[in-house]
Amino acid sequence: MTSGTATNATGTEWHHTACILCECNCGIVVQVENRTLAKVRGDKDHPASRGYTCNKALRLDHYQNSAGRLTTPMRRRPDGEFEPVDWDTAIAEVAEGFQRIAKTYGGERIFYYGGGGQGNHLGGAYSGAFLRALGSRYRSNALAQEKTGEAWVDAHLYGGHTRGEFEHAEVSVFVGKNPWMSQSFPRARVVLNEIARDPARSMIVIDPVLTETAALADHHLRVRPGTDAWCLAALAAVLVQENLCDEEFLTQHVHGADAVREVLRDVDIAENARRCGVAEEQIRAAARRIGRATSVSVFEDLGVQQAPNSTLCSYLDKLLWILTGNFAKPGGQHLHSTFAPLFGKSGVGRTPVTGAPVIAGLVPSNVVPEEILTDHPDRFRAMIVESSNPAHSVAASARVRAALQELELLVVIDVAMTETARLADYVLPAATQFEKAEATFFNLEFPHNTFHLRHRLFEPLQGTLPEPEIWARLVRALGVVDEAELQPLRRAAEAGLAEFTAAFFTAVASNPTLSKVLPFVLYETLGPALPDGMAGAAALWGLAQKTAMTYPDAVRRAGHADGNALFEAILANPAGVTFTVHEYAEDFTLIDHPDHKIALEIPEMLDEIRALRNQQAPLTSSEFPIVLSAGERRAYTANDIIRDPAWRRRDPEGALRVSPHDAEELGLADGGRARITTAAGTAVARVEISDAMLPGHASLPNGLGLDYRDGDRVVVPGVAPNALTSTEWRDPYAGTPWHKHVPARLEAV
Repeated sequence: MTSGTATNATGTEWHHTACILCECNCGIVVQVENRTLAKVRGDKDHPASRGYTCNKALRLDHYQNSAGRLTTPMRRRPDGEFEPVDWDTAIAEVAEGFQRIAKTYGGERIFYYGGGGQGNHLGGAYSGAFLRALGSRYRSNALAQEKTGEAWVDAHLYGGHTRGEFEHAEVSVFVGKNPWMSQSFPRARVVLNEIARDPARSMIVIDPVLTETAALADHHLRVRPGTDAWCLAALAAVLVQENLCDEEFLTQHVHGADAVREVLRDVDIAENARRCGVAEEQIRAAARRIGRATSVSVFEDLGVQQAPNSTLCSYLDKLLWILTGNFAKPGGQHLHSTFAPLFGKSGVGRTPVTGAPVIAGLVPSNVVPEEILTDHPDRFRAMIVESSNPAHSVAASARVRAALQELELLVVIDVAMTETARLADYVLPAATQFEKAEATFFNLEFPHNTFHLRHRLFEPLQGTLPEPEIWARLVRALGVVDEAELQPLRRAAEAGLAEFTAAFFTAVASNPTLSKVLPFVLYETLGPALPDGMAGAAALWGLAQKTAMTYPDAVRRAGHADGNALFEAILANPAGVTFTVHEYAEDFTLIDHPDHKIALEIPEMLDEIRALRNQQAPLTSSEFPIVLSAGERRAYTANDIIRDPAWRRRDPEGALRVSPHDAEELGLADGGRARITTAAGTAVARVEISDAMLPGHASLPNGLGLDYRDGDRVVVPGVAPNALTSTEWRDPYAGTPWHKHVPARLEAV
């Protein structure tokens, strides 16, 4: 098995790994010197990114060698201050604390938030063993602030997640999405430039902001903020009213199309155009381009997923490619294989206090404070947070902090003392993503899907542990598995994968206790038999078995005879592997419905389309007349992952972008200061006057407002967006927050 290194003609060693700053996780190669990432470049051997990377990867050492690293477990004293404790003490006390909560109130009162930051997913694979042993079943993470509305729609339509094949699409549609900055599909900027240069291809962007992607578009439908639903409904209505639907596809592969078309025939396209602020002919031209194309791919993102009518928008933008039959063909939209599902197939119904819907297994982040700050007997009493920072990243951060402080036990697993960690009873320091075996489960492509197990570049910093080891120690402390039950599996693992496979399935079938904590069992038995530093990859063996059983033909086409062969390939290829190769006709078999047809009619969404006819009261007012987008992705933002502000070469404070019109009306000067006030809070930011913004629309970047402590020096650059947002502003179906549509007032300082 390879060590994860390659040597060039000069004898310089380059190590395969990946960027961790967005969901693409592009493959990179790095040179290391004295525990630093000295040089970084794209990895041409990576099967998805193929040498591509953006500017952000070059700054990764600011994550690896942050001055804020934790190097010992921390325990809160009665006086409120932290004190260091050894690992044995921390593990014993944390396990005992959660056992006490479970025995007193029931395991369901223990809440889990996280599962890994960007590209940091292996730890999350092991958390389930500890949580299930306690009886905990409620969880949430960042996806519940973004994607659950889309997941709800997907579950009704076809039961899975789709992704566009933009590299080959004749028409690419981006809704509230700026892939030039947010990436999200392989080689994004290369593909965008290829589309822009090809006269036979077209790009349609629906966005109030003149983004870098919109500047390349053939059709920029520059909607008023928050009116995307009227624009999307008009586009879909044009397809129906001008007979641009693929009737053969709808007849063969879709249920409920007639009910949808009946509603869309009644849409007043001219009125919708007026409501969204886009010329009717511009909407018709874009719809005709979609309707007459040989292939169409669509990508929606946070611009609509965190704005009013977000779930409806998810439904409407899917109508664009379903009505035109752009599924299961080159350049179209596709269901895809997954190595590990990001979403659960089903939730637990409703949350215990507020009755909020649990979609795809995730509690809406916005209801978490309400599930704690109450005297309800079923409220959450304890919480464990892994590689996440809800005190900063969830709406109404002040209320979130108050809720976290009300818990009887809060434990945080992270690399740094985050805003959430400072509220915890115990903080357990993790190894960084480059100090352990690590992987991402953002495997979303079709027909070739890839998986990348990254080998560690450094030994874990002294005093830290990889998350799989932290979880394993916690499960050991619970005493749910007897050591004697593991010994036969350990011996089988030493004999080889064939022997281990037979022994594992026999043991699990005969012992329900082992079934409850499978990741722990794999870590304890197969982990020690793996190459040095790769024990955390043990859980991938189980995922490889499941993948091979779920997609047997696609796995074999990718060159893997079975689950063991796939697992061995993953271990042996530090630049990543292709784990499935699908044929386009297989797309239909990935539809979850028994007849493998798309169920297009969703009554609630059809009612919402009809309701668009009614005049809806704006969220803005005379007191708060500006729409603030709180959390825009820019060239030097990376969520909460990089806390060190020195990585930002431009816009170090995260400027408030405003239109020239608003700047003149409000007396704002470029480079000056403005006070931002919302119903939730107030902040001051530097002003950047930009033609990219419409009048009445302003934006702040994500990833700012994090305090960075370097010795005695504390720096807090920019505005924490969630000091200005509210948990009450959320989608009625999925509970996703309206971060991109916050009513605000701006004043010159």
